[in-house]
Amino acid sequence: MGLLSNRIDKASLKPGDHIYSWRTAYIYAHHGIYVGDNTVIHFTRRGQEVGTGTVLDLLLVSSGPARNRAHCLTCTPPNEGHGVVSSCLDCFLAGGILYRFEYSVTPALFLAKARGGTCTLAVSDPDDIVVHRAKYLLENGFGCYNVFKNNCEDFAIYCKTGLVVLEQGTMGQSGQAVSIIGGPLAAVLSTPMRLVTTNVYGMAATAVGVYCVSRYAADIGMRRDVAKIEVEDLTGRLSRGLLQVIEPPQMTEIPSR
Repeated sequence: MGLLSNRIDKASLKPGDHIYSWRTAYIYAHHGIYVGDNTVIHFTRRGQEVGTGTVLDLLLVSSGPARNRAHCLTCTPPNEGHGVVSSCLDCFLAGGILYRFEYSVTPALFLAKARGGTCTLAVSDPDDIVVHRAKYLLENGFGCYNVFKNNCEDFAIYCKTGLVVLEQGTMGQSGQAVSIIGGPLAAVLSTPMRLVTTNVYGMAATAVGVYCVSRYAADIGMRRDVAKIEVEDLTGRLSRGLLQVIEPPQMTEIPSR
């Protein structure tokens, strides 16, 4: 992998890898966990990669595993009760390029990769635990799909780290969702710079700075509104993409940095 690219070849894949592939002219990426035997477990909106129930669907819908699955004997259809599915690697990629999501990156590398949804400061758990979580959620679900609070990237990050955002109404683990919201927010927050200077470069630099700070602060490896929860305790606590905290004593606090 290069400094700014997470692109890999299939030969380097190993069980437990968090992988993704860009869709629809790089508007968004679809994420999943490679579990070996040419198989990927990933989270969808009941078979569709994305879905918000709004006009955004016109921009987000692409040719993906859901379209190809009917013609592939390897892929399993979505469970009627949830959207965690198993696909062969080719159907998951849907003709796209294979990328591997990076964990435990340095702050400098994190900020260098300006596009969210490609890496995190958080530490990954051992690969066997990652695969166990993915397979367990394939049978038991990952709550209700929400493009901003409980999407395919949130699913993959949980499988890799066991971390879940606790507070209702906040953004999920997804760096991709943070980038979608953070860009316009940075532009709005940098607008007051016009009172100080009309230099377009100064305002642009401010917007970029605000965007980088917001991405850094919202990364799952930096947040304090998260807890580590065992996968066996997770199911049944997710409603509409938000964790319902039922028994706080069973949660493990994140060590202070």
